[in-house]
Amino acid sequence: MQQKIGRHGRSTKTPKVFTVEELNEATNNFDEGKILGKGAQGTVYRGVLQDKSIVAIKKSKINDLNDLNPIEPFINEVVVLSQINHRNVVRLLGCCLETEVPLLVYEFILNGTVYDHRHDQNLSIKLTWKTRLRIAQETAGVLAYLHSAASTPITHRDIKSTNILLDGNLIARVSDFGASKIVPLDHSQINTLVQGTLGYLDPEYLQTSVLTEKSDVYSFGVVLAELLTGKKALCFSRPDVERSLAMYFVSSMKEDRLVYILDSNIDGGNVEHLKEVALIAERCLRVNSEERPSMKEVAMGPEGILVIEE
Repeated sequence: MQQKIGRHGRSTKTPKVFTVEELNEATNNFDEGKILGKGAQGTVYRGVLQDKSIVAIKKSKINDLNDLNPIEPFINEVVVLSQINHRNVVRLLGCCLETEVPLLVYEFILNGTVYDHRHDQNLSIKLTWKTRLRIAQETAGVLAYLHSAASTPITHRDIKSTNILLDGNLIARVSDFGASKIVPLDHSQINTLVQGTLGYLDPEYLQTSVLTEKSDVYSFGVVLAELLTGKKALCFSRPDVERSLAMYFVSSMKEDRLVYILDSNIDGGNVEHLKEVALIAERCLRVNSEERPSMKEVAMGPEGILVIEE
């Protein structure tokens, strides 16, 4: 891990190494009542350290596939996050190396994920148009930074609404860098990782098996479509033509039917500004990656609209 951090230049911070006893105590031996969320890669627990600070602890699953090293995504995330210094990225505080698959310790982000706020009817906080626009701008800003301003370019490779957390002020914090790629990176490692999430996956990836910066652009386009429509990226209970939000969104834009698919809960949205953001999403969702804008270009759109609205 230290070799890889060193290989990519000076890191912004060195993660603290926690003992397994500290993390057992913080989570009451990883009690089920402490679970914040479960995913394909593992489970995240809420923990309270001895200094009373609240943290989120990721316990990765051990993958049964023989050709996958369960340690690699963990090391990858530590290496990537050690290169990043951005206020809209969830901070990695440290790790524990004593368990079979190492544990990662992050700052605790209070308000769940963008996915929760879009699709969980029990949440009392409704996202206004201005908040959605700001979340889009902050997320795009992180991706633009990763692609062009980080010390070495980084592609996230798994952007989706469950990986965008919201803090106490509903400020976006991008998380989950287990699949991320520092460019250039050892190719044998890239090819052994199963990448991306259905519904957000760059269609070109299915032909090439290569995820690029433009794949992040496509995934961000799906998140934008979610923010605009309130619909899930992929839903098998919807009619066939609506199952893939990306395809349904693009076809609705071609047919000039945007107004019919917008989320009815959007408060105070200027129609022209809604159309502008929808056009950005449509460009991000182009099947040919060369026709998609860069994240630097994308980030300028919501930022400009926010300035006008304020």
